[in-house]
Amino acid sequence: MKGTVYRSTGLWYIVKLESGQFVTCRLAGKNRLTAGKLTNPIAVGDVVILDDDKDGNDHVIIDIEDRENYLIRKSPRKTEHSHIIASNLDLGIFVFTKKLPRTSQGLLDRFLVACEAYGIPVLILFHKWDIYDEDEKMELEKTIKLYGSLGYEAMVSSIEDPLSMETIREAIKGNTSLFFGHSGSGKTSILNKIFPGLDLRTSELSGFSNKGRHTTTFAQMFDLDEESRVIDIPGIKEFALEDNIENYEISQFFPEIRDSGRECKFYNCLHVNEPNCHVQKDLAEGFIDLRRYKSYLGLIEESDFKKK
Repeated sequence: MKGTVYRSTGLWYIVKLESGQFVTCRLAGKNRLTAGKLTNPIAVGDVVILDDDKDGNDHVIIDIEDRENYLIRKSPRKTEHSHIIASNLDLGIFVFTKKLPRTSQGLLDRFLVACEAYGIPVLILFHKWDIYDEDEKMELEKTIKLYGSLGYEAMVSSIEDPLSMETIREAIKGNTSLFFGHSGSGKTSILNKIFPGLDLRTSELSGFSNKGRHTTTFAQMFDLDEESRVIDIPGIKEFALEDNIENYEISQFFPEIRDSGRECKFYNCLHVNEPNCHVQKDLAEGFIDLRRYKSYLGLIEESDFKKK
C-alpha cells in the first residue's frame, strides 16, 4: 500500500492512503537505523510504502519514495543532526510581521536560502498590515520592493482585508503549501479565515514578551479541497541551515550575489575581503542591499565556525 504522511509525532504517523482512508502507522525498526543524521527519517508530505505487521494490528512504514524537495534545518536540540520540516512542497509561504511579534529580515533570508537550495517557490506575506502606522508601512513597502526585484512574490496581507485573503486562497489552490513564521505571526489565523472549516487552534501573544505561544505542537497537513493541501507547523524561533551547505555554495542562494559574483576576478570568491570582488563593488554602489549582504555574511560565518 502507498500513502502520504499527514502528521508526525515522532513515534507514530497519520497516513492518508490512496483510497482516501487515514491510518495510524509506525516506522519499521530497521528504518530507524538508516536515518543517518536526521532527527526524523519520515516527514509530513512524504509518500511512503506500508505493510501490515505480522499480527495484522498496525500499519508499518517499510519504505519512502524519493522526495521532490524538502525544507530542512539544523536540529535545535541534537548537535550535528538536521530536521526535515516538510517535503514535496509546491509553495513555501513566509508570514512576516514587523511587530507583535517582530520578524527579523535575517530569518526571512534564511528561509529563502533553504527554499532556493531545494527548488521551492516562495510567497512572502507582509502580514498584519492593518496594525502598522504610516512610517512602518513606508519602510515595509521598501522591503517589499526589494524582494520583488529579486524575483520573489511578495504582498501585504491582513485578515481584515478580504482581497488579500482571496489572493492567498488562489495562491494555495492546487498546491501543497507550507506556512512558515514565528508563533503569533498569524499563520493559523490566515488559514482559519480563508478555510473556516479547518477550525485550527490559535492563541494570543504573551503579554510579557509580545511573542507568540506555540499552539501547533506537531507538523500537520490538511486537505483544503481535492487538489489543495496546506501544512501547518509549530512557530519557528530560530532557523539554522543544515551542516552540508558549504560556505562557497551560500552565494548561489542569494540571486543578486550570485549574479554579481559572475564578474568577480576569482571563481571561488567568497565576496568577503577578496581583491577585485564585483559583489563588493555593487554593494558600495547600492546595487546590493546592505541588510541582505549582512544576512549572507552571517551564514558564511556560521559555516566557517562549523568547520572549526
